[in-house]
Amino acid sequence: MCPRIVRSLPVAIVAFVLAQPAFAHEQAGVAGGLVSGLLHPATGIDHLIAMVAVGIWGAQLGAPAIWVLPITFPLVMAVGGVLGIMRVPLPMPEVAIALSALILGVAVASRLRLPFAAAAAIVAVFAIFHGHAHGAELPGSANPLAYGVGFVTATGLLHLCGIAIGTLTRWPAGERIIQGLGAGIAGLGCYFLAQGLGAIA
Repeated sequence: MCPRIVRSLPVAIVAFVLAQPAFAHEQAGVAGGLVSGLLHPATGIDHLIAMVAVGIWGAQLGAPAIWVLPITFPLVMAVGGVLGIMRVPLPMPEVAIALSALILGVAVASRLRLPFAAAAAIVAVFAIFHGHAHGAELPGSANPLAYGVGFVTATGLLHLCGIAIGTLTRWPAGERIIQGLGAGIAGLGCYFLAQGLGAIA
């Protein structure tokens, strides 16, 4: 059953990409800010795949990384969100976000095993840039606190999806499926990186 769900993941990702314009409208007030924050991580495929990859990589690394990495990312991302709301500039944020998808995808595909502190540091650095992008795109009419709660919650749920996918290693073909997903995430990261560098050039 689980492999069948994973095989349908590309279809779901395409659906998210095609549905982006439907989420683009601004929401007002506290409730609107919460809704905007919840939907925002799902409207950018670069954000979505990186956040899922964090959960998968944490599952591959095992305890304590399986829980600490997905907790570290949203907490540090909230700090980046505040920087984005305050319009504090970060160097080449879109390039950093694309690099996060590329590097995390490679980590998943290669089942990269790093010391826990190093893995947490990598995740935290990328979280700053993801949070900054979310904060900078805060709808003008939305409540910033509610928006922040929304996108942190949505990020946590995406990490949980990644952890669930990571449990496929319990099945014989599961590891190959996960490696394929990691390679796909890295490939998309390369695509977004080329776009980001092209925009700078």
